[in-house]
Amino acid sequence: MPVKRKPRRTDPHRALRDHVIELLRGGHAHVTLREAIGDWPVALRGTRPAGQPFTPWRLLEHVRISQWDIVEFAKSAEHVSPEWPAGYWPQQDTPPDAAAWDTSVAQVERDLRTMERLVADPKTDLFARIPHGTGQTVLREALVLADHNAYHLGQLVLLRRLLGAWKKD
Repeated sequence: MPVKRKPRRTDPHRALRDHVIELLRGGHAHVTLREAIGDWPVALRGTRPAGQPFTPWRLLEHVRISQWDIVEFAKSAEHVSPEWPAGYWPQQDTPPDAAAWDTSVAQVERDLRTMERLVADPKTDLFARIPHGTGQTVLREALVLADHNAYHLGQLVLLRRLLGAWKKD
């Protein structure tokens, strides 16, 4: 007698998950993280172009801190967000040491992959309210993260252009 198998459940939200992951990764209408910050000249990481409020370092760190906060909030009720707004921006315009830039980039990439895995997991209810939130959902947090990153990656591209370090045209 053949063994009866449970019917495989398909994820009714697979297409949505895939689209959100593509949005998080960038590309299409936006630059990717690597396109925006890859091979950034070391000498220009703390340079503020004339008339601009931020240096590349401050924007990169803001992306890192904000993204970390969004991801940790989506994952854990134990997470405590930084104080707004000061806790979301570094104090200094320049990286504190030679390794800081690469360390920051690595964390941005790690946290982005964490959000991608959370969104991709069929066990994640994209529409359920996050229990420790005030109405947020994982879908909302992923979209906020993608939007926030796209905005600031655009600013980084602008700074790169102003500093004469943008190679794409």
